[in-house]
Amino acid sequence: MELKTKISAENGKQDLLITREFDLPLELLFKAHEEADIVEQVMGTKVLKLENKKFGGYQLETKDGKGNVVFQANGVIHEFIPNKKITRTFEMGNTPFGVQLEVYEFEKLTDETSKLNVHVIYESVAQRDQVLKLPFAQGLNMAHDRIQEIVGKLK
Repeated sequence: MELKTKISAENGKQDLLITREFDLPLELLFKAHEEADIVEQVMGTKVLKLENKKFGGYQLETKDGKGNVVFQANGVIHEFIPNKKITRTFEMGNTPFGVQLEVYEFEKLTDETSKLNVHVIYESVAQRDQVLKLPFAQGLNMAHDRIQEIVGKLK
């Protein structure tokens, strides 16, 4: 089955482009990225902090049944323009991956459809290539499917 989320990664470059069209109005697609309760449902993780403003920060954490932290991520929001753009850093704890820069751009296609364009810049080509060896595309597609499912119910 072909994935709806497309990832473009040119050889020898330290970035990638992610695109996905949604059967959601632009405002609902953006809401999936700004409201902590929706982010928690989509990501399957706890949102400890989400400050949607310039120089705001965010923190995500998942614990197993014994209370051990199995996933941590955090970053700084550098630009937050409602229904248009979010620029932020992203860093996962307890992994060899460094900090990455992410630029989310939200595009209205019609009154009922929209598109998400994400430009991700890694510290090195090697780091980006290491991420691409993981089930990254499948996980991202699954998260985007969940956005469509969860936020679609708000229509």
